[in-house]
Amino acid sequence: MELLTDSPHVRSDSTSSSASQGSKSKTVLRQRLSQLLTCIEDMSSDDEASEEVSRTLEEAFQLCGRFIPTDAFRIHIVTWNVATAEPSEDATSLLQLDAQLPPDLYVIGLQEVNATPVRFITDLISEDSWSHVFTNSLAPRGFVKVTSVRMQGLLLLLFAKQIHLPYIRNIQTTYTRTGVFGYWGNKGGVSVRFSFYGHMICFLNCHLAAHMNNALQRVDEFEYILETQDFDIYDTPQIRDHKVVFWFGDLNFRIADHGLHFLRSSINSGRLNLLWGKDQLIMMKKKEAFLQEFEEGPLNFKPTYKFDRNSDTYDTSTPKTWLGLNGKKRKPAWTDRILWRIKPKPLPSEEDDEKASTSTDEEQDEYPVLVTQDKYTSDMSYGVSDHKPVIATFSLELRKVFDTPLVRVSPVGIWSAGQDALLTYSVLEDFMSSTWDWIGLYKVGFKTASDYETFVWVRENELPEINEVIQISVDKGQIPLLGGQYVLGYYSTNMQSITGLSDSFQILESKRAVMEGLVPEDINGVNK
Repeated sequence: MELLTDSPHVRSDSTSSSASQGSKSKTVLRQRLSQLLTCIEDMSSDDEASEEVSRTLEEAFQLCGRFIPTDAFRIHIVTWNVATAEPSEDATSLLQLDAQLPPDLYVIGLQEVNATPVRFITDLISEDSWSHVFTNSLAPRGFVKVTSVRMQGLLLLLFAKQIHLPYIRNIQTTYTRTGVFGYWGNKGGVSVRFSFYGHMICFLNCHLAAHMNNALQRVDEFEYILETQDFDIYDTPQIRDHKVVFWFGDLNFRIADHGLHFLRSSINSGRLNLLWGKDQLIMMKKKEAFLQEFEEGPLNFKPTYKFDRNSDTYDTSTPKTWLGLNGKKRKPAWTDRILWRIKPKPLPSEEDDEKASTSTDEEQDEYPVLVTQDKYTSDMSYGVSDHKPVIATFSLELRKVFDTPLVRVSPVGIWSAGQDALLTYSVLEDFMSSTWDWIGLYKVGFKTASDYETFVWVRENELPEINEVIQISVDKGQIPLLGGQYVLGYYSTNMQSITGLSDSFQILESKRAVMEGLVPEDINGVNK
């Protein structure tokens, strides 16, 4: 895997509408602490001075707490135009599975997945080959596929660590076609949105119009996607209503003006900065206000398009024109990109300006979000496509809006194959529960919410009261014979997600399984 110099960390936060407001908050904090020091110096034995010290100290600590989130999560994003190729079985490098600190979320956006009519229908019936490889690579490491969305060749996959599943809620997906005047899905965008510990996040995977001269069309298509995609969520009906948006894909922006020789010379000599000024996306961001809301780390990796397949060599083909004449080789370009956006704070009205003169920092966001890009690079080791995959890792720092699941579910006593078992569940908070909800028994390392060993329906005659403990029996015929480590998961049909997850527990294998040789007999700790 060829990784060029890592980009410096790039950070943005939701506590301000611009970078200057971040420094403003630090200034206010310094002022509060300065006031505290003054009070201490002047402090006497009278109660008034002591109260002033306490009040100033409390304000300082509240300010610290307001701007410094308490939890950090890691996000790994991959974008790759796979050019209808089939995947290699080894996704270790692409997913950086050997990293010391594994991510909390994996988000994978692919473009040009093979979508011929026969193949597309086959993929609707069974899992497509790319999803299969990623799911099988991540499930043994404790990641579960939360959801996916596909529009012809565009595919977006979301995986999460098992422990986060009860806190990923209100999951919705949608798509927008922009190919052939909006009637064809070879170009466009697919997105998934959800609440992550109460914070609204959206991931958008796009494949925009190709060719050097279509930069304005690409901008128009992206703006169209932002304006037309909507969700059935009252407070975040559109993409830009979310607190954090990640935008990525084959955005198809090219490097303008420079000739092929200059481009390749700059790349080979490592002087990538000579090309940044003519990158179409960077140039468009200077002109379009809505693009300026999106941030991107420096392009310190080689342009990821166009390569000869199964090589690190830029395009050496001689494409034919429609008249059959030899055309020009494709110039290298950073077509594959990953950007992000923190929702800007609304600009104050004149009335707000008048209030601001007497208001305090109490109006600051109670649940701020900080996004830091830790890595932005490409992986040159994959050659099945004429694009190289692009990888970005982020640190998402936030203060949890909630940290308890909607449902608590637990096994009762020891579970053993061949014996009836009991479980209990309690609804901890009012939500759209249903008598069609169910509780699944999952083997540790399960792949999706539907990858259960067995399931039982929740109580069917009436919905539970808050904190009511409900006991359900599981027939012995449904208990896996082989035993092992398992978890119970409460699945909400209305929310289409797991809203409660038990701790892992052991199921003892059955005597019949031992007798039939399905598992080795264990005597005094020794397998016989």
